[in-house]
Amino acid sequence: MSGLLGPDRARDPNDVGGKAAALSRLVAAGFDVPPFVVLADAAFRANGTTLRADAARALADALEPLGPGPYAVRSSARGEDGAEASHAGQFATVLNVPADGVAAAAAKVRASGRAAHVARYRAERGVEAAGLPAVVVQAMVPARAAGVAFSADPVSGARDTAVISAVAGLGEALVSGEVDGESWSVAGDGQIATGPAVPEVLTGPEATAIAALARQAEAAFGAPQDIEWAFDGDRLRLLQARPITTALRPAPRPDGALTVLDNSNIVESYPGLVSPLTYSFAAYSYDRVYRAFVALLGLSEARIAANGEVFANLLARVDGRVYYNLGNWYRALALLPAFSLNSDYMETMMGVEEPLPAELTGALAPPPARGFRRVVEYLRLARIGGGLVVEAARLGRTRRRFLARLETALRAGPDPATANPTDLAAIYRRIEGTLLDRWDAPLVNDFLCMVGFGASRALLGKWAGEAGLMFHNDVMIGQGGIVSAEPARRIAAMGRMARGDAAMLDALGKGRAALADHPALDRAVSDYLADFGDRCTEELKLESLPLSEEPGPLLAAIASAAHRPEGGAAERPEPDWAALMPDSPFKRTVARLLTGWAAARVRDRENLRFERTRIFAHARRVFLAMGREFHARGMIGDPRDVLFLTVAEVLGAIEGAGLSRDLSALIALRKAGAEADAARPAPPERILLRGAVAAHRPPAEVAAPAGTGEDRQGTGCSKGRVTARARVVRDPRRETLLPGEILVAANTDPGWIALFAGAAAIVVERGSLLSHSAIVSREMGIPCVVGIRDATRWIETGDLIEVDGASGQVRKCHD
Repeated sequence: MSGLLGPDRARDPNDVGGKAAALSRLVAAGFDVPPFVVLADAAFRANGTTLRADAARALADALEPLGPGPYAVRSSARGEDGAEASHAGQFATVLNVPADGVAAAAAKVRASGRAAHVARYRAERGVEAAGLPAVVVQAMVPARAAGVAFSADPVSGARDTAVISAVAGLGEALVSGEVDGESWSVAGDGQIATGPAVPEVLTGPEATAIAALARQAEAAFGAPQDIEWAFDGDRLRLLQARPITTALRPAPRPDGALTVLDNSNIVESYPGLVSPLTYSFAAYSYDRVYRAFVALLGLSEARIAANGEVFANLLARVDGRVYYNLGNWYRALALLPAFSLNSDYMETMMGVEEPLPAELTGALAPPPARGFRRVVEYLRLARIGGGLVVEAARLGRTRRRFLARLETALRAGPDPATANPTDLAAIYRRIEGTLLDRWDAPLVNDFLCMVGFGASRALLGKWAGEAGLMFHNDVMIGQGGIVSAEPARRIAAMGRMARGDAAMLDALGKGRAALADHPALDRAVSDYLADFGDRCTEELKLESLPLSEEPGPLLAAIASAAHRPEGGAAERPEPDWAALMPDSPFKRTVARLLTGWAAARVRDRENLRFERTRIFAHARRVFLAMGREFHARGMIGDPRDVLFLTVAEVLGAIEGAGLSRDLSALIALRKAGAEADAARPAPPERILLRGAVAAHRPPAEVAAPAGTGEDRQGTGCSKGRVTARARVVRDPRRETLLPGEILVAANTDPGWIALFAGAAAIVVERGSLLSHSAIVSREMGIPCVVGIRDATRWIETGDLIEVDGASGQVRKCHD
C-alpha cells in the first residue's frame, strides 16, 4: 500500500492523526471542506521523513482531485486537535506549495515532530508520545478573509457566545499569533453582541455566518469547537475543527419559557433610558396600584396574595428602557371573570399593537367557562358591573377625597429641602400608604373613560357612520376644564406681553434672572411656575429636571409665542346633534348623554394625570433630598448619585434593611451599566426571550426603511386640515418651532405642551385616541394625527406636508 488516503478512508485517528480524522468527519457531515489527501505513516520510510518510492509515484495521482495547486501541507499527529491538547502551533505548516514541492514540504512537516518543544509540550500535558505526525495535503483557498472561531467563548467560558478573529487574506499569521485579528462575538440567537466600530475585514452578516458554521461543527462533533475558516470570494470554507481545550461553564439546562416584553404603550410615560431609582419606583407603583385595581373589580385578597409575583413583575427594564412584561399583564387580567368569557376583549384592553403569541396565551389562558361555571362567571361579572355602576355614581365624591388625601400628603411633614433622612423616609412612606395604596379615583375614572369613550364612539359610528365618528371628535373638543391645555394658553398670553418689546425678548433669551427688569412678565412667569413648575419633558422620570429648576424651555416657548402673528383661535360652533340625527330623537338623546359623560371622563383622566405628575414631583424632591443627605454624610459622591440606587436600597440605608453599606460601589457599577446602555442601539418595541430574561442580550431595533410614498395613514384625533412646513423634534428641551410649523415627533408627553402652543398641526409616531397628544390637541383645536409609525424618518424638517386631522391622512406636498 502507498499510505495515501482520501477523505473516505482517513477516519481512524490512530492511523491518520486527529486533524485528518476530524476533516474526514466534516466531509462526511456535508461541510464545505477544501479537498485533501493524507500521507499516513505507511507512506514514509520506517520512522523517517522521506516518502517511500511507491508513495512518491502515487502522489501525483492523489493530488489531481485536489486541483493544480498550490497546496497547504499540515501535520496530523495522534492526539493533535484532541480534547486534552490541541498541539496548536507545535508542528510545522507549509503553505502555497506547488505540486513538485509537496514531497519536500511533507518531509519538513514530518520532521517537526522530532522538535524538543513538541516533546516538552506533550510531557507538560501528560500526553503520550505518538511518533511522527501524519501529513495532510489540502488545496489552498485563495482567501479574501480568514481566521479562527470558537463556538463557545474560551475566555469567559460562556457557551452561548461565539467568538471570531478575522484577518484579510490568509489566516496563518493570526493562527500563529503574529498578528491580532478583527474581533467579533455573536450571541446564541445570532445577534451581534460585540464587533469593531468600523469593520474592515468582515460584515455583520459574514460574522453571523461564521458563528453559525462554528455551532454547526459543534453539533456535528458533540462538543464546542475551535475552527479555522476562510472566505473564498463569498464562499465560506471550513478548513479544520478541533475541540476547545479550555474549561467552559457547564451547559445550561434547557429553559423554553417564553417572555414577551413590549413598550408600545408605556413609552409615552417612560421614553428612552430610565434610571434605576425611577424604574424601581415605577415598578413598585404599578404593583401597588394594580393590586388595588383588581381588588376594586372584586378579586379577593386571597387570590391577589396568591398571585403576588404577577403584580410585582408587571414591568421589566431592558438596556435601561422600561417595558411591559405582557405575560404577567395577561396573567393579571386572566384572574378576572370576564377573561374566561371573552379573552379577545381582554387582549384589546391591554393596548398593545400586535397580538400576543398563541404559545403564551394558550399556556396562560384559563379554559372557557362552560355549564354551571359559566353561570358563576356571569354572576361574578354582574357583581363587578354593579360595583362599577356604584363607583361611577359616587365618582365625584371619590375624586374629591382622593384630591384631599393628595393635598394632605403633599403638605404634611417637614419641607424636604430642610428635612433629615428619617423625616424624608417618613414622607415617602406617607406617599405609599395614603396615595399608592389608595389610587381609587384615577383607577375608576380611567376604566370608565376607556369604556365610555369606546362605547360612545362605537355607538355614533353605528348610528351615524363616518360622520358620527367625526362628530365624536367635535364633541370631545373644547369642553373646557382640561388642565393640560392651560399651559399653552398662558404661554400664548405671556408671548403677547413680550410681542414687539425688544428688551423683553432679549431678557427671555438671557434667563430667569433677566426678567427682574420686566415685573409684569416676571410675575406671570412666577405664577406659571407656581402652578406648573413640576411639569417637564419625561416628567415621570425622577431624574428629569422640572421647569421650576430649569425654566429655559418655558422662556423659549414664550419667546416663540411672541414671534407668532396675532390672531385668535377660530370660533368652534356647538355640535349640532339635530343635524347629525334629524329623524332619531331617542338615539340622539342616548348618544348625547353617553358622549357627554365620556367627554367628562376624558377631561378628568387628563386632570388626574396632572395630579400624578405632582405626586411624582414630590417623590422626586424627597429622593433628591435623600441624595443630598447621603452626600453630606459621605455615603455617595454626588447628591444625584442617588438616582443609581433603587427605592429599597435608599430606604434600607435609612431604615436599616439595606444589604450593603457601600452605596458608592453599587453606584459605580450602575453608572458603568448606564454608559453601556446608552452606547448600545435601542432594543426593539417587541422582544421575545426564552428562559431567564437577564441571560439574554436583546437584539437592537432594526428600523424598517422609511417608505418612499407620498401618503401615510394614521389615526385622526383632532379635525382640521393644515398644509405647512414640518419640523421634526426629538428633544423639546432644546428645540423650538418656528411660527406656523407642523410638529413631528416620535412620542410626546405633557412636557411638550410649550411646543403644542405654537404648532399648526401635530404628527406623532405613537399614540391613540386617548393619548396625551390626542386629548390636548382636541382641546386646543389643533389638527392631530397619531400612529404614523415612521414619521420622524419619512418626514424631514422643512418638508411641506398636509395633515388631515379628521381622516388621519398625512401627505407630502411638492413645492
